Amino acid sequence: MLLVAGLLLRIRWPFCRYLACLGLGFAWAVFNAGSLIGQVERLSRGPDVTAVVQVSSIALKPAASKQALMRIERIDGHWLVPALTFTTLWAPEQQRLCAGQRWQLKLRLRPVHGKLNEGGFDSQRWAIAQRQPLTGQVRQARLLDGDCGLRQRIISHAETNIGELRYKAVLLALAFGERTALEQALRMLMLKTGIAHLMAISGLHVAMVAILFWVTLRALQLFLPSHLIGYRFPLVAGWVATLIYVWLVGAQPPAVRTALAMTLWMLLRLRGVHCSSWQVWLWCVGLILLCDPLAVLSDSFWLSVLAVGCLIFWFEWAPLGERFRSAWYWAPVRWLHIQLGMTLLLVPMQAALFLGLTLTSLPANLWAVPIISLVTVPLILLAVMFGFFPSLSYGLWWLADFTLQWVFVPLNYLQRGWVDLGAASLLASAAGWLIVVCWRFHWWWRYASGLATIAICCVLWREKEPTYRWRVDMLDVGHGLAVVIEQNGKGVLYDTGDRWPGGSAAERHILPMLNWRGIELEQIIISHDHLDHTGGAPAVRRMFPQATVRSPMRGEGHLPCVAGERWRWQALQFEVLWPPKTRKKPGNDDSCVIRIDDGKYSLLLTGDAEKKAEAQLLRLRRDRLAATVLQVGHHGSRTSSTPPFLRAINPQAALASASRYNKWRLPARKVVARYRANGIIWRDTTRSGQLSVLFFDNDWQIKGFREQLMPRWYHQRFGVEGDNE
Repeated sequence: MLLVAGLLLRIRWPFCRYLACLGLGFAWAVFNAGSLIGQVERLSRGPDVTAVVQVSSIALKPAASKQALMRIERIDGHWLVPALTFTTLWAPEQQRLCAGQRWQLKLRLRPVHGKLNEGGFDSQRWAIAQRQPLTGQVRQARLLDGDCGLRQRIISHAETNIGELRYKAVLLALAFGERTALEQALRMLMLKTGIAHLMAISGLHVAMVAILFWVTLRALQLFLPSHLIGYRFPLVAGWVATLIYVWLVGAQPPAVRTALAMTLWMLLRLRGVHCSSWQVWLWCVGLILLCDPLAVLSDSFWLSVLAVGCLIFWFEWAPLGERFRSAWYWAPVRWLHIQLGMTLLLVPMQAALFLGLTLTSLPANLWAVPIISLVTVPLILLAVMFGFFPSLSYGLWWLADFTLQWVFVPLNYLQRGWVDLGAASLLASAAGWLIVVCWRFHWWWRYASGLATIAICCVLWREKEPTYRWRVDMLDVGHGLAVVIEQNGKGVLYDTGDRWPGGSAAERHILPMLNWRGIELEQIIISHDHLDHTGGAPAVRRMFPQATVRSPMRGEGHLPCVAGERWRWQALQFEVLWPPKTRKKPGNDDSCVIRIDDGKYSLLLTGDAEKKAEAQLLRLRRDRLAATVLQVGHHGSRTSSTPPFLRAINPQAALASASRYNKWRLPARKVVARYRANGIIWRDTTRSGQLSVLFFDNDWQIKGFREQLMPRWYHQRFGVEGDNE
């Protein structure tokens, strides 16, 4: 490829040169991706490694995350180029970790393995984009340098000056890009009101720093002789200040990309090169991808690039009238014009990344952005600059906190405008761009009948009915269970996954998948009373209050899920085979075992049923156990899946729900071997992610998220091989 690209570059035709540049860029991106994946495989496949690392994560007093981020400098005495970072839950007993410390660690490194579900967050893609593809388990540790770095000391000093102000976490996020202290409720509030971009150190904050220094130095030039006044010194000084600020915020990828763009713009300005806005934008995108080709996998990259592209598109295709562009009293109109354009044009990106749309983002941004950008951020920058004067610094921090109180007052009411969107609405989200194009070319007048026809077709559009009769999805929820039975857009949920402080599997995996697919739950079935099966029930019931609940528990409002219960849902027959009666606290052997039948194919859900329950089912209901697909009991534990039980069911395929690298080492190797020895197809969520079984009129098939639903290259090379050790 390189030889062909070199030959094409020598041809004078512009098309050939463009093609050569495209080929070289592709080769460079492949090389970067291959180098990263090669490092991951080399470091994670072997035994324990001895590494010299530097702590990268900032130690904050109110930090909510227990993970530490470390940068690998050397492996077994050899420098690692390019350097990689990994996360770990390790914390020394007698020494507090802080950014800048250097340790010699004996590590067991593993690739990042995230949950893979439709509509869910892809942590593997994020890990590659951030160059944080590994997790580490520390076996031995020796401190080499216990001094904290300069950045850690600056942030710690700022923490001391801030004290216990109400919005301390937000102030730290705005000042240094450290968002680990932000509470989940506050994160959701900003997301649902469309102002989450203000908490990321992106182009807005970096530009404010550059403008502040530029304005200050230009003001100082008023007192200088005329021969010392020029535009170059404030421009270069602002650029230097930008680089310092990018270092202060931890050189986060959005800030680094902004610094690269500002560097390019400054060089063009100093050289006197005149370029259009689109040319500068394309040059910036090209420079960013040249420095980091894997940035194409980053959500923040696309948000930054498309936000700037939207601004250029809006100002050139939908400009304000001449009378509104100059006078100061028209500033509110100009601000409304900008926010309207950004809100309209960023709808597709917001729907694709966040699976939702906030109808109140326009008033929220009209209110929050001016206050935070023009008042809060300058106060924060001044507070950091005057940090050596604690009283003055605290006063500035207090003023910044006071402005934030005014910002968040109306946002508590505006968050109600959030609307969840699914896959079916992605195409419709591009309507904003089409509206601007149609208006700009006057198509609304020239082709009124054609546009009216298209609008009517969009309103009356109905998706093609799926070819399958019904579908079963076992979601990747880690150590737990969640199975969705779907037919005709309606669904039944069997178990709801785990719950932990600050969240649950329902909020993180189940509900996003249901929203993405547009499934309305009508029934919820709880197999037994263990947290990894009931954890997400409250969140699911809040989202679907009309859904009936069945369980073997004696819960209020629960329908019984005991042997002998039968009901018909859609075209499917549900039959409960076990347990014989309800209990106050049903355990594993009291799991609600259900057989679902469409007349030709069937599914057997066993929950966490163990040997005792399996023996009873063999004795009492052997004739009803046969099934096409089996949900493996108890996550593939040795306490379940006895040979007589498998022979009685005689399934063609078995699906197991478990977490990768779990401490119980599930599914057990002997159990997996037992299924395969009986000629049963084995699939589990640890390898495939979400598992989907589609039942047709005369056939059925299994699709894994990693293999079929979304077979991306990083999914195929990331955390697939190896066992649960």
